Parts: sequence; structure tokens; C-alpha cells
Amino acid sequence: MVEFAYNAVNTSGETVEGVVSAADRRSAVAELAARGLYPSGLEEKAASSGAGAAGGFMAGLQKSKLFAPRVGGKDLLAMTTQLSTALRAGLPVLKAIEILQSQQQKPAVKELLNHLGHAVSSGDSLSDAMAARPDCFSELYVSMVRVGETGGLLEKTMSQLTGLIARDVHIKSSMKNAAAYPLFVLTVGVLSVIVVLTKILPKIVETISGTKTLLPLPTRMLMGLSDFLLVYGWLAGLLLAGAIFAFVRWKKSPKGRIRWDAAKLKIPVLGSVLRTIAVGRFARMLGALTESGITILHALGIVRDTLGNEVLGREIDEVANKVRAGANVAEPLGQSGLFPPLLVQIVAMGEQTGKLDELLLNAADTFDADADEAVTRFMSVFPAFLILLLALVVGFIIAATLLPIMGMDLGGAGI
Repeated sequence: MVEFAYNAVNTSGETVEGVVSAADRRSAVAELAARGLYPSGLEEKAASSGAGAAGGFMAGLQKSKLFAPRVGGKDLLAMTTQLSTALRAGLPVLKAIEILQSQQQKPAVKELLNHLGHAVSSGDSLSDAMAARPDCFSELYVSMVRVGETGGLLEKTMSQLTGLIARDVHIKSSMKNAAAYPLFVLTVGVLSVIVVLTKILPKIVETISGTKTLLPLPTRMLMGLSDFLLVYGWLAGLLLAGAIFAFVRWKKSPKGRIRWDAAKLKIPVLGSVLRTIAVGRFARMLGALTESGITILHALGIVRDTLGNEVLGREIDEVANKVRAGANVAEPLGQSGLFPPLLVQIVAMGEQTGKLDELLLNAADTFDADADEAVTRFMSVFPAFLILLLALVVGFIIAATLLPIMGMDLGGAGI
């Protein structure tokens, strides 16, 4: 028997709380109904056992966000693709979930499918079961599934979601690949400079001259930096870690997020990449949502959180407010100045012809191609900029090291 904590409404309309024991969720609902209670919330209580402190500690670790297994974007894409295939083959939702669960090897995905299967078998809809796991399913995902269930087009909706998630995974993978090489070059360059300043340069300068005041200015500057790192390197590391921690916290605050997102859009090359990606995502997701039958206001509210930039999101809020007041979408979208004229014209034409979803989905392919090109351009420019910057630093270090040697040679020649 399993214990379930419930919130329910009795025949008098009063809200009551309590615990009921039953074999499963469905039996618990039936037991409450027999008592004249209609549950509004039903949660399985954690079973207490004498597993000891170690078991409790491990359970706590698994429940914590830091150590809990997670369902990644690729996992969600694979699960959505398989579920779409099973539904198109005519399988019922519950049977499709059970088949997927039996094939899964990753514990996090298996646990997620177990939750979905248990909820659906207990009478919940698939969208409600997914809404209970916001850590895995976004509002976009849940809304499209709910519309698919309501209209009897769940298999078509799942196919649309497969395309949306696949595109999102592709963009994130491209950005990670674009950042991998520059980060590697930057890390190796910084570590190399630190090693040169703290290990190699002091020995070279000590061999050349024992008096630092006689050294050229660039060499004395490097030696001063070297001495600082040798004595206060630990303090510099702590200050750097503290600065990074403070920056991350500031970036997550409402004011920090809006300022940081605004600054990112102004960065040469990178700002263009982020804007182009956001435009493609806006066109594809708004087109998919309106095609599924979701109202334009609801669709705008969902899309604004998928753009990845709070500045653009707030502009979408302004567009939604003006649409709520009676305006069309294209006019306030163009007034913002943050979206390309082509997108504005496509939205205007779609509103005039009543084919907004079709035109947006067709245009999304063009915007996505522009996004891929922008990422490629960023990958070619940013690493070259880092290499040039590191070359200047290394060149300064080499020059500062060679100046004392050249001075010795000239002095020896004069003698």
C-alpha cells in the first residue's frame, strides 16, 4: 500500500486535506470518491524506511538539483521522436509510453517516462502530466500537446515538436562548437603566459642582470607583474573567483539580465548572431503555435520566453499589449526596431491573407539558414581575434625578454 497526501473538496464545498492509503493513484482517487471527496491535488508521500543515514543522505543528493539526473535536449528530442513515431503508428498514448520506457537505458529518461505513464494511467491527460515536470517540458511543449489532445491531432503536434526541438538542439550544438575552440585557445594562452611570467622569465632575467633598476621599462613591467603573481597570486585567484560569482548573480537579477542581454546584442558579430538566431526561432515557433490553433496572444506569451534574450522578450510583451488593445502584430513589431524588415513584412502579409502560420513556417527556413551562416561567420572571426590578441601579448613578452640581452650585446661591443 502507498500513502497519498491529498487536497480535496467535500460535498459541502469545503476544502479538506489528509492522507489516504491505496494500491495506486487510481485506487486512491476511487477511495476518496467513495468518501464523497473530490481531489484537487494528490501526491505520493515518500516512503520512510530504516535504510539508515547513508540511504537518506544519498536520497537527499538525488533530490537536490545539483546531483539529480537530468533530461538533456538530445534526450528530449529522442523521446519526442519515438513518441511521435509510436502515435503515428496508431498506438494509444499509454501503450506508447510503456514501450518507450522499456527501451530506455538512461535513468533520468526512464524516471520521466515512468512519471508520465503513472499519471496517464491514473486518469491525467498527457499535457497535465508534462506540466507537472516543468524541469523537462517547457510551456511551449505543454501548450502544443494540450492543443493536440483537444483537437485529436496529437500525432501531428508531436511531429511539429520534433522539428522544433531538433532545430533548437542544432542551434545549441552549433554555438557550443563555436565556443569550444576559442575557449581552448584562450585557456591555453592564459596558462602559458602565467607559466612564462612565474617560472621562465625570472630565471632568464636573473641570469642576465642582478639589478632590476638597470633593466628596460618593458622588462621591469613584466618583472613587477611576475613578482605580484608569485606573492599575491592566490589573492588574485580569489578576487577573480569572487568577481565571476558576483557577475553570475548580477546577471541573474532582473536588472542585470536586461542590461547583460542588451549588451550582448551590441557586441560586434556576436550580437548579429544572437539576433538572427532569435528571429528564426520566433518565426518557427510562432508559426507552429498558430498552426496548432493557439491564439496569437497566447502564442506571443509562449514565444517570448524561448528567444533567449530578455530585451527581445520585453519587446514581444509590448507587441502583445498593443495586439490586446486592437492593433495587428506587424505594426508594433516593426516599431521596435529589433526585428528585420523581412520578418515584419511576412507577418503583415500573413495577417492580411490569413496565412500567418504558413508564411512564418516557410520563412523560418530562410531565417535558420541565415542563423547557420552567422554562426559560421562568428566561428571564423572570433578565434582569429583571440589568436591575434595572444600573439600581441606573447610578442610583448618576447620583446621584453630580449631587450636586456640586446643591451648586454651592445655593451659588450662598445667595450
